[in-house]
Amino acid sequence: MEGQISTVLEFRLLGFSGNPQHQILLFIVFLVIYILTILGNFIIISVVTLEPQLHLPMYKFLKNLSFLEVCYTSTIVPKMLANLLAERKSISFSGCMAQLFYFITLGATECYLLAAMAYDRYLAVCEPLHYIVTMTAESYTRLAVGSWITGVFTGFLPCLMVSRLHFCSCNLIDHFFCDISPLLKLSCSDTTVTEAVIFILSLLVLSSCFLLILVSYLLIILSILKIPSTSGKRLTFSTCSSHLMVVTIYYGTMISMYVRPTYRLSSELSKAVSVLYTVVTPLLNPVIYGLRNKGFKEALEKIVIRHHRLRDY
Repeated sequence: MEGQISTVLEFRLLGFSGNPQHQILLFIVFLVIYILTILGNFIIISVVTLEPQLHLPMYKFLKNLSFLEVCYTSTIVPKMLANLLAERKSISFSGCMAQLFYFITLGATECYLLAAMAYDRYLAVCEPLHYIVTMTAESYTRLAVGSWITGVFTGFLPCLMVSRLHFCSCNLIDHFFCDISPLLKLSCSDTTVTEAVIFILSLLVLSSCFLLILVSYLLIILSILKIPSTSGKRLTFSTCSSHLMVVTIYYGTMISMYVRPTYRLSSELSKAVSVLYTVVTPLLNPVIYGLRNKGFKEALEKIVIRHHRLRDY
């Protein structure tokens, strides 16, 4: 069967609880989170764009991350919301493969982008005298564009391999979106090679990026400990702590899901973990970076004051 192109025209997404009252409650909760996510990330994009003092690599990376989070959560949540209210919770085969491709591509891009942001923080804290020379506009562009392009190439192979699996008469996906694990379980092809390739790719991407981030923050912590004043230590660490929180949540959930030799995780646990990195994490990005970053809050206050002055005038 391996290598055949499936003749399945659509999949049925089982999603969450079958209780209609639960479905409505989940719809309201996820809709509110989605609206807040879009609003919060667009505020970050707007503030970084409008405020000249934030035209620095650190905030440009944040702007990239916010745009990515909008795309990432929009790949999953709108279809999930529609299915929560629909009687027939279906998605076409081509739509499923497109969702899988964008999900993997954007997820991988976020891994690379978070690693690039960790490298930027390492240079700023550990090599402050060389930071301006090293992290130039050209260097930032190379890292940002490289993250996006590498993410696209990362998403291509898994999606191609899954799309060429054969799916039999049963087309029920026990999940709320087209993820790798439920599709592999559903296939009646021999998925050994596909599972092995996806596992190795996930291991390489997640482990290498996470290792780079850990090394960067270890060096940052060692550098912080050398600062004589307590206030200096607190100020320097607060600059990086928000990034560290995002990284811990994102990589923790992704590694628990995809760096496994098999994909035999229980469906309910898989759905719960998936909600964390597809729905919750994109919301935490603007909350953590906005509320914990002094420079961003000051820039936001300036824009609000200017807006009020123009309105009063």
